[in-house]
Amino acid sequence: MAKPHVNDRGFIRCPCNRCINNAQHQLEVLETHIHRFGFMSDYNDWIYHGENVYAASSSNVLHPNSGVHDRDEMFEVLEDIISNDAEVDQLGSQSSNVQYDDLFTALNSELYPGVSSFSSLNFLVKLMHLKVMNKWTNKSFDELLKLLKLAFPKMDLVESHYEAKKLMTKMGLGYQSIHNSMSETCPVCFESRWKMQAGRRTGKNVPHKVLRYFPLAPRLKRLFATSKTAKLMRWHQSGKSTDDNVMRHPVDGRAWKDFDSKHTEFADDVRHVRLGLAADGFNPFNNMSISYSMWPVVLTTYNLPPWLCMKPEYLMLSLLIPGPQSPGKDMDVFLRPLIEELNELWENGIDTRDASNDRKVFKMRAALLWTVNDFPARSSLSGWSGQGYKACPTCNENTPSMRVIGKTAYFGHRRFLPSTHCWRSNLDFNGRTDRKRPPRRFSSVDIMDQLRRVKTTIPGKHPNYGGVKRKRGDDELNWRKKSIFYELPYWAEIELKHNLDVMHIEKNICDSLLGTLMGDPHKSKDTDNARRDLQNLGIRSELHLYEDGNKLMKPAAEYTFSEANRRKFCRFVRSVKFPDGFAANLWKNVAQNDSRIVGLKSHDCHVIMQRLLPVGCRSLVNKTISSTIIELSFFDIMIHLVLHLPEEAILGGPVFMRWMYPFERYLKRLKDYVRNAAKPEGSISEGYVVDEALTFCSRYFDDIETRFNRPDRNDDGIHRTRRLFVFESQCKPMGKQSQVYVEKNMRDRAEFYILNNSPEIETYLNQHKQELQLRGCLNPDKAHRNEFADWFFEKIYAMNRVHAPEVTHELLSLASKSNVFVSSYPACIVNGVRFVTYARDVRLKTQNSGVSVPGTENEMFYGQLQEILEFSYLNDFSVVLFKCKWFRCDSRRMVTENNITSINITSESYKDDQFILASQAQQVFYVEDPSRGPNWRVVQHVNHRSIWDITEDGMSDIDLLQDNSSSNFTLFVDLGNLPQINLQRNDGDVIPIVQPFTAVSQHVYETVSFLNDDDEDDVSEEDDETVEESADEETDEGNDDVDTEEDDDDHSYHTSDSD
Repeated sequence: MAKPHVNDRGFIRCPCNRCINNAQHQLEVLETHIHRFGFMSDYNDWIYHGENVYAASSSNVLHPNSGVHDRDEMFEVLEDIISNDAEVDQLGSQSSNVQYDDLFTALNSELYPGVSSFSSLNFLVKLMHLKVMNKWTNKSFDELLKLLKLAFPKMDLVESHYEAKKLMTKMGLGYQSIHNSMSETCPVCFESRWKMQAGRRTGKNVPHKVLRYFPLAPRLKRLFATSKTAKLMRWHQSGKSTDDNVMRHPVDGRAWKDFDSKHTEFADDVRHVRLGLAADGFNPFNNMSISYSMWPVVLTTYNLPPWLCMKPEYLMLSLLIPGPQSPGKDMDVFLRPLIEELNELWENGIDTRDASNDRKVFKMRAALLWTVNDFPARSSLSGWSGQGYKACPTCNENTPSMRVIGKTAYFGHRRFLPSTHCWRSNLDFNGRTDRKRPPRRFSSVDIMDQLRRVKTTIPGKHPNYGGVKRKRGDDELNWRKKSIFYELPYWAEIELKHNLDVMHIEKNICDSLLGTLMGDPHKSKDTDNARRDLQNLGIRSELHLYEDGNKLMKPAAEYTFSEANRRKFCRFVRSVKFPDGFAANLWKNVAQNDSRIVGLKSHDCHVIMQRLLPVGCRSLVNKTISSTIIELSFFDIMIHLVLHLPEEAILGGPVFMRWMYPFERYLKRLKDYVRNAAKPEGSISEGYVVDEALTFCSRYFDDIETRFNRPDRNDDGIHRTRRLFVFESQCKPMGKQSQVYVEKNMRDRAEFYILNNSPEIETYLNQHKQELQLRGCLNPDKAHRNEFADWFFEKIYAMNRVHAPEVTHELLSLASKSNVFVSSYPACIVNGVRFVTYARDVRLKTQNSGVSVPGTENEMFYGQLQEILEFSYLNDFSVVLFKCKWFRCDSRRMVTENNITSINITSESYKDDQFILASQAQQVFYVEDPSRGPNWRVVQHVNHRSIWDITEDGMSDIDLLQDNSSSNFTLFVDLGNLPQINLQRNDGDVIPIVQPFTAVSQHVYETVSFLNDDDEDDVSEEDDETVEESADEETDEGNDDVDTEEDDDDHSYHTSDSD
């Protein structure tokens, strides 16, 4: 409006708060003044700018989209479902199929007369989807249907949830109920297939057990049936790492590459499917007093990207093994239908349409790469017993073990150290040196030779064997059976057949370690029998039990906390605050009197082991003990298995795709399906099929929230694309917005930081520096900071007057500087990460104010977020800056020891350079450092679970944690220079033992030969003295591993019944 009223020199009065129409400027300057200083509040009639005051009215009528769907989403859904049959060439030829008649009828029916935006089928599917997403009960759904019918009598809708479920099942893939062959008796043991009472069949034929089998082939075909997932099934080929030192997917592991080299025909087509299998038991009832163990067998598809293949939407239930008893060694009986189908998919494949390739038909084949199980379930699946002298499946017959009081212990771990390591010759451990080699790795040929010696047995306690468990022969080692997986043609050649589950290993080690440190009588491994073991072995004399009058005394050990230190450690755990979504609040697990830590879940143990324990125990126990925290006398099989985890990581790739966390959480979803406690298996089967169909349909829905489009907890929204990097530094503000006035000095520093971090104007930055050098400026850096903003403003506006093409709206806005008033927020979300200012953070249970940024030489700077400021520019552009308090990071105030970085938070630096772009911030959190004092904090870096540092071409590294990954926190400890120590605590604390003193038997220690015979050349004479191996009197009944609570995962593995 004002532009036509400029004078002949191009000037016009400026109505900003500073000029108040007294000064005249060009239009570009006028816009800048108004933006920076604001518009005159009392200038209502624009008499200096050509306004003709009049009242005008107009009607701006919006014409929104009518919402009428040109094509119902369900038509596309049915099209993909039906075309899933490779023998069908046209959709229309199947529309008359009885299976789909009801679906097409509902699809062609209007929901309500005159309403064309919803078909009856579309509305019902979305309503059922809401029921599943929000966990409505069946009764509430029935009541809602009645209300809808009452309010809209002409609505074409089903009458009940039962009818809706029947219709949804037609879009599902179904399942088979298997309880025996066609005969009336079992072909193996000749027992009746029906339940009997008093030797007679009951009135109704009730089978002993009903196995629910969910066929695999149709579910794999459905992944290719829709363009939503068909392209993703090729990701493992296009997204694999090109750097040999980087693994982000199992395709980067040695086992996958070895499989491809042996089966080149299978590897040639990237669409062939690689599967992983997991099986675990759980109690489907909320009442934990009921003993019931149901075993689902779940498959995952490793063709998919790493951020999808472990999500519950992509896990496939394959078998549902009924309870109430766990299958144990009879697992192979229930796996039979799956193995037969896997063999069919490997040998012959199945015709499948590929939606990503014009729906062309190809022959899809599939292979099982490995299994993922906890240790007891691994025994049931692999056939190798996880108990006894040879419990380790990797060390096999060379498992280093010995018999101690009441259990089998696993020693000899020094042989895994380098041959020149000083601990090899140290006598403190057991009075001997150890020059033995690590146990050799058994090849596939070796394993098959062992399995040929295993006798074929009938599953279970068969009457032909006297109704009791058969005793293994010495030549069978720890093999209880030849697993059914060996019926797969390729299984014997797979390098990594059964993964050791890091989740349960970490959980059990954490329980044992914390129990021992805290002196927990129920979980400590420093038991009375352990002290007697030391006495019998003649080592660690300072820890031996001794008699004091009529009492047996137990010296306090250096590796246990005193009562005062136990309380300090509990207070340390109670004080920790994690970032949002990182971990549970552990203060809930600390007892009120700060005496013990209870109720830890599996992920709690994961966080404690990787984040807290290395920090919290440093000042509470001897330095040598804290550096070698594992130097304790509880050598059970869990401790031994840790030695093999690095090798499995090289073979299988990232651990987050090979541990039980996603599968354990999936069991909780299956448990939620139980609506009829009398028939839990049937409830789960029916609920799964319906949920499976709704999940497939929801891929096509954009107008409602689904599992695929719902925003993350810390979703920062969709940002507009900008040409300038700084204008892309956006965030999703949280909390109350406030307008604050920023002083000129601070605003100048902030604006220079913005300009200096704009790579698009680097040419102008260099040009200004050159001009300063030509001027002979004494302090060019200071002059550059002080003068560049004004120089840049004049430069860009001069170029704009001559219509230079490189001057864009964004560049012009950046040069015009920001508004004097700045928006301030207490919290925001940037790139999926939640940040909170320190003032607000101190009042919360979480900690989200820690920030870090890398320097130009890869050094790290650490600080706390003080303010979140949004600087506004012309044309609705803005930049979000973090104002931070930066800690001094010199060698005196920041110390790194054993990869643990501690920093003093009282020393502040860079007071004149406090700003960073919001997008540059990396989140950290701080933990108190008890070993250095109250002003010191340990820096903990955060890798967020939903953030994947992978570009479109998939060539960058992955950075993630916990739900999807293990931590990148690595503890480096130099074990070479540790001094010899006395393990008795010198505080005089002695524990009296109630049991009467008895002489310690000297003949209970029967050791097993630690190595194979060909290692004798490397063994000293004293090490060559071994005792003949005793028979393995194994008494386990099936290695049942039944969870009492899915969220707890509190599996405890014992090496013998008397442990």
